[in-house]
Amino acid sequence: MKSNPNQPKPHRLGATALPKGACELRVWAPKAREVEVRLTGTRRVEPMRAEGDGYFGVRLEGVEPGTPYMFAIDRECERPDPASRLQSDGVHGPSRVVDLSFSWQDTAFSGVPLWKYVIYELHVGTFSKQGTFAGVIPELQRLRQLGVTAIEIMPVAQFPGSRNWGYDGVFPFAVQDSYGGPRGLQQLVNECHQVGIAVVLDVVYNHLGPEGNYLGDFAPYFTDMYKTPWGRALNFDGPDSEGVRRYFIQNALQWVEDFHIDALRLDAVHAIIDRSAKPFLEELGEVLHRRGEELGRHIYLIAESDLNDPRVVRKSEVGGLGLDSMWCDDFHHAAHVLITGERDGYYSDFGKVEDLAAAWRSGMCSPGEHSSFRKRRHGRPGPDLEPKQCVVCVQNHDQVGNRLLGERLSHLVGLEQQKLAAGLVCLAPFVPLLFMGEEYGEPAKFQYFVSHGEPELLDAVRKGRQQEFAAFGSQGDAPDPAGEEAFKGCVLRPELRHSGQHAALYALYQRLLELRTLLPATVPDETIAFEAKRVLFVRRDRRAWMAFSLSAQPTRLSLPVAHGRWHKLAASAEQAFGGPGDGMPALIESAGEVELLLPPHAFVVYGSHPQLGNSAK
Repeated sequence: MKSNPNQPKPHRLGATALPKGACELRVWAPKAREVEVRLTGTRRVEPMRAEGDGYFGVRLEGVEPGTPYMFAIDRECERPDPASRLQSDGVHGPSRVVDLSFSWQDTAFSGVPLWKYVIYELHVGTFSKQGTFAGVIPELQRLRQLGVTAIEIMPVAQFPGSRNWGYDGVFPFAVQDSYGGPRGLQQLVNECHQVGIAVVLDVVYNHLGPEGNYLGDFAPYFTDMYKTPWGRALNFDGPDSEGVRRYFIQNALQWVEDFHIDALRLDAVHAIIDRSAKPFLEELGEVLHRRGEELGRHIYLIAESDLNDPRVVRKSEVGGLGLDSMWCDDFHHAAHVLITGERDGYYSDFGKVEDLAAAWRSGMCSPGEHSSFRKRRHGRPGPDLEPKQCVVCVQNHDQVGNRLLGERLSHLVGLEQQKLAAGLVCLAPFVPLLFMGEEYGEPAKFQYFVSHGEPELLDAVRKGRQQEFAAFGSQGDAPDPAGEEAFKGCVLRPELRHSGQHAALYALYQRLLELRTLLPATVPDETIAFEAKRVLFVRRDRRAWMAFSLSAQPTRLSLPVAHGRWHKLAASAEQAFGGPGDGMPALIESAGEVELLLPPHAFVVYGSHPQLGNSAK
């Protein structure tokens, strides 16, 4: 359909509650000749006015918040609103009018600078026994005291049933009703900002789930030109793609404007195939950054990408997409292989201490070189990346939940290795991400779970999961993702952090995140891999140095430490952190070289001052 340059741009999609019981409804439906609004609680049917470019709109009186409605396409096909804000009757039921106004109390909070982010990823349904947004709120003070500055919420767009990771969402504008709906999310964000915690929302702009996915009945949201592993690809560069882009840009703006979200984590951007001269992701970044400036807030876009391509975060003026940061999986893979010894699947490309050293330098390992797993060259160098442009972790929902049994590090290795992993991620110069419960060694697994209502779809999910695990040489059957037991077994038990090894690990994480605030967010001055000794040595800004032993044996070696007096700031083997004792001196006098005896699977941090001085910039 040809665009009319004189036609005013359409207003807000979906249902917008207005004063005195009025409501404005708008839908993009270029496939329809006519569209009607049917208020399902009554017999009221109202025709919508064609506004051009495939948009239909109407203003109605006497339509209060909570009113259920459907759109009728050409008086035949009755469907929920593609931009529905609430699906309290499920993905197949009517949409409901929602008043998104909220009494915000966060005017003094403008966000957190990205280089100060310490991200805590959580799944709302399993983070607390309530499984709701309200269930997260009591833990916020504890997380802030731990050192967390941002929580990352796994997707909350309405999905079928009540149990799901969120990546099967089919109503991008609607907040999952079983979590507490839109009001619950607003209350959680408001409480986060009260304690100084930013909120990152995981959004999925590469596909929609299969059950309850009705967008294709309204408009060409999808394309057959490209494929994704999870569903039909979205149409960001084909005919009528302007309406698709506008839909998702409005969605992103909704989270920023109506929910005060501080950053969006963009799921699997490598599956967003867009060959247009100005890609959707670049346009999205420009719009959100401009809106952030208008609002006087820090707004960020963080990409999940397996491309190892620094162009994702380079400025658009130099050929990049202009996003703010990206997940760097190489850091996880390099650390995971050295700590666990696993080498299956994509882990086969890793195994050297130098891999970890490379990841510490740029977030990526040997980008642009041959990958034995992919059987081709992978990635490209990114020496100009800033530390804040890389998000790193040793655990996240993918790396834990996509295992056959959903095992965390606490199931794979002992306490000393968990503490070593903590040191690697918390002391790295990049943006660290912790996966919920990691900070105290949560014993509950994190398995994949769904509650689809279609038996054929459930069978397809079961078969698909089993095929995925075959690539990793996993033996046995995967747990049934549709079983309620799989979900219940994932619920956290944060009270464990008060006792035994859990308390020791928690204390270490707290100390490391405290130290992190005193270290500059810059690339290390020196990173050396002692391959034969299985030790990584790192020097940070001439004010601190650290050594990480990946060896299962006590390791003695000489390290190139600058002249001066060095104070021990933390050691993972200390008894205070549940260790056997590190045996390393509290103060070291260096004449240019220091000899250390490192315990197995341990690290130590030394600084030029007992507290380094709070001069990080």
